[in-house]
Amino acid sequence: MKYKGPVLLLITAILWGMAFVAQTVGGNSVGAFTFNASRNFIGVVFLTGVILWRKKTGVDQAPSEDGTGYDRRTLLIAGASCGIVLFLAAWLQQAGINAYPANAAASGRSGFITALYMVIVALYTGLTQRRQHPIVFVAVGVAVVGMYLLCVPNGFGDLYFGDVLVFLCAFGYAAHIIVIDRFTQVDGVRLSRMQLLTSGCIALACALAFEHPTAAQIVAAAIPILYAGICSDGIAYTCQIIAQKTTDPTVAAILMSLESVFAGLGGWLVLSESLSPIELLGCMLVFAAVMLAQVPEFRENALRRR
Repeated sequence: MKYKGPVLLLITAILWGMAFVAQTVGGNSVGAFTFNASRNFIGVVFLTGVILWRKKTGVDQAPSEDGTGYDRRTLLIAGASCGIVLFLAAWLQQAGINAYPANAAASGRSGFITALYMVIVALYTGLTQRRQHPIVFVAVGVAVVGMYLLCVPNGFGDLYFGDVLVFLCAFGYAAHIIVIDRFTQVDGVRLSRMQLLTSGCIALACALAFEHPTAAQIVAAAIPILYAGICSDGIAYTCQIIAQKTTDPTVAAILMSLESVFAGLGGWLVLSESLSPIELLGCMLVFAAVMLAQVPEFRENALRRR
């Protein structure tokens, strides 16, 4: 299907965007490590069911040892690599959301700051290929201005620690995109399950060591954890991995960046979050920077298709 990849990425953006609401609510009951470990393991269970269903329908792409496709060692390396990076990025994001005060519009702010990973990926791609279009530097400048208006509209005294952590998580998610791109030969569903298992095991060890969660805390956050585990981890990450194999990288980046818009909408509709006019201008500039950063590759791909 011609539009399968873009449709899957739009679904990914919606599910990821709404996950910021779940993370904000869940963070009121459990720590970042506990929340992420719980959602990751739920995602693993969900994807195991998907793999069993795919086996029954004959569409499963299991590792092979006959030289065709990919082998089990490649799957393990890919899953461990993606999982370690995912753990770091997801922990920084959740810890940042948990660190916001009650009146900070955590869902919207964290959604737009996280979206900066698209600018980081574009900058990395240009630098590693030893060429960089000037518009990417313009995008970086616009992003800096947008971040300033969003996070410190009245000066650096208003900067939240959560803003810093979520900004660092954007680098983590940029690294996650780059690492995934190195393993496009691996089945997307199996890679998604392996990365969630890796991330979940690390998060569980950290939760037991630093947070000492109780069953009551996890039950209190059950609905947000279930949404994040099934929809964000189980469905969305798999859609991302599958869609990246067949979708133009620039189109993929633009569609995935829409998660910031859905995060803001979700925070407004579900949690009644609101941003000041200056903060909203910052959000718009951050989103504009994300779009600008994709222009060079979009133009290059269009010329190549001609």
